[in-house]
Amino acid sequence: MHHVDVSIEKDIFEANNRLAHKNHHLLKGHGIRGFDLLGAIGSGKTSLIERIVPELGKRGLKTGAIAGDVWGDDDFQRIVATGAKAVNANTGKECHLDAHIVEHALEHLPLDEIDILFIENVGNMVCPTDFALGAEKRIVVVSTTEGDDVVNKHPMMFRGCDIAVINKVDLAEYVGCNVERMVDDIAKYNPVMPVFKTNLKTGDGISELTEEILK
Repeated sequence: MHHVDVSIEKDIFEANNRLAHKNHHLLKGHGIRGFDLLGAIGSGKTSLIERIVPELGKRGLKTGAIAGDVWGDDDFQRIVATGAKAVNANTGKECHLDAHIVEHALEHLPLDEIDILFIENVGNMVCPTDFALGAEKRIVVVSTTEGDDVVNKHPMMFRGCDIAVINKVDLAEYVGCNVERMVDDIAKYNPVMPVFKTNLKTGDGISELTEEILK
């Protein structure tokens, strides 16, 4: 029985990776740079999009987004308010987006009118890790309010991402969070990953993050 479970899991991952590869080539064919946004509920993924859309607009770039959530359209509505082209993607009972959901979401976006696409995953630090979606890079967002041990508790998330954002740095002293411990833990699991400290309420750190995304 264990062998059957492992075989099924392998088939699921392989099928997802094939679709992710297809999504990647679709985006590339339209000249779109795609970025996955991963992190827990409340870490600041939607706030990041809200802050970065105007920054990209200053550079003449048009932004699109897929707002992933188990249910509802709260994040979607916030993203649409920025002027970005967006589509809502509810997963129902699933704790992560997969390449199939993203494939269908892309069908509802004006791809020829988008330069940068953000795919905001469901708020979860575990489930999304194993499911590629077709983006160019993955950005993981954590906040000081999650505790300074959050990185050490989720090593696979940080090993599988390309850019790290530590948000709500202004609250660190109030919640007893050692930000440098978070930075050190990230370096332990992914030594080459750049780390950005932000306060997305004020926009602190967003310009530097934008430059990294546009490299």
